Amino acid sequence: MSAKIDSIIEELKSLSLLEASELVKAIEETFGVSAAAPVGGMMMAAPGAGAAAAEEVEEKTAFDLVLDEVPADKKIAVLKIVREITGLGLKDAKDMVESAPKTIKEAMAKADAEAAKKQIEEAGGKVSIK
Repeated sequence: MSAKIDSIIEELKSLSLLEASELVKAIEETFGVSAAAPVGGMMMAAPGAGAAAAEEVEEKTAFDLVLDEVPADKKIAVLKIVREITGLGLKDAKDMVESAPKTIKEAMAKADAEAAKKQIEEAGGKVSIK
């Protein structure tokens, strides 16, 4: 390996877990890649500790919208909102509403999830954001 690569590797070895998770996040944002599978010498040495620390440090940016309960008399109103949020057809949306508790949509932005929650609650359903 070149001297430049050796010096980078030595610096990576000296990073704390917090610094390593910040580095991974910065690399993902800068280059548009995902670090779903651990890659690199440091992560291979302690995959459980590195992955756990990265999850604890990162602020949650994706939220799941879960339909908890739908009263029978509010089913049609909630069904319309679910169709609007998910883009599903009538049958699929009906099956989703009838099988509550059910995740309606995954990996939503916080603002979108809160807006959808408000719509469903106004229609009479009970929703949670996870």
